[in-house]
Amino acid sequence: MPGQPAKTVIISGGTDGMGRATALARLAKGDHVTVIGSSEAKGRAMLDDAANPDLRFLRADLSSVAETERVVARIAEEHDSIDALALFANRVSPKRRETAEGLESTFALYYVSRYLLSHRLRPLLDAGTDPVIVNVAGVGTTTGRILWEDPQLTRRYGQVRAQLQAGRANDLLGVAFANQAVSKARYVLYHPGFTRSGTGSLRNPLVRGSVELLAKFFARPVAEAVQPIIQWIDQPPTEPLSAIDRGKPVEKNLRTLNPEDAARLAAYTEELLRGH
Repeated sequence: MPGQPAKTVIISGGTDGMGRATALARLAKGDHVTVIGSSEAKGRAMLDDAANPDLRFLRADLSSVAETERVVARIAEEHDSIDALALFANRVSPKRRETAEGLESTFALYYVSRYLLSHRLRPLLDAGTDPVIVNVAGVGTTTGRILWEDPQLTRRYGQVRAQLQAGRANDLLGVAFANQAVSKARYVLYHPGFTRSGTGSLRNPLVRGSVELLAKFFARPVAEAVQPIIQWIDQPPTEPLSAIDRGKPVEKNLRTLNPEDAARLAAYTEELLRGH
């Protein structure tokens, strides 16, 4: 918006796809942007391409609780306030992998890192003028659930099952965060739909080729998919929680947004983190 002061924006998963596009769009608006990514090469290439002193890169493996906490501490050292936190980091894992801390890697990266960044950066967000958190996952999708009997998928792992569970966990993260009523940051759950955001995390060449072919004909361009995010950073919604599925509001009474499940998952997550 014309005349609007520069904002401080933090983006996880910011060196690829939608995260990268959001970072570059906010830089073009004059914001101070920090991107977090696991690839030093991609981060350095992005810095070189942007050639903008307002862009910072933090290398971190956000599937690690310790690494995520380190990033939070670093951000707190460098900033007194944050205006926007955009959460994109995710990676498909065909086989079950555990992090060094013993967590299933998809759950750790796609959900736990977003939980930590949302909650640990809350004081800096509350110090901002009009703060917003945008969590890009699959809200509105009702397939998949939290496997309460085995959240770390030690017995029946599947990459689709892992992705769906973490997606539903992010739905509940937004609900629990908004229901705390202790933060002025608005929480936006956003499902952009199928986008042309890259297939680098797909290791199987046949699967990667199939997805690339489908994307060519059916996926939304990344620039189009990130437009709502760019607008929410300028003008956050007024509600504590917004849920948007491909441009349409999601009913808050959807079973995947159940407040009791959200509180249960938050308690499980805090217990999990106490062990680390």
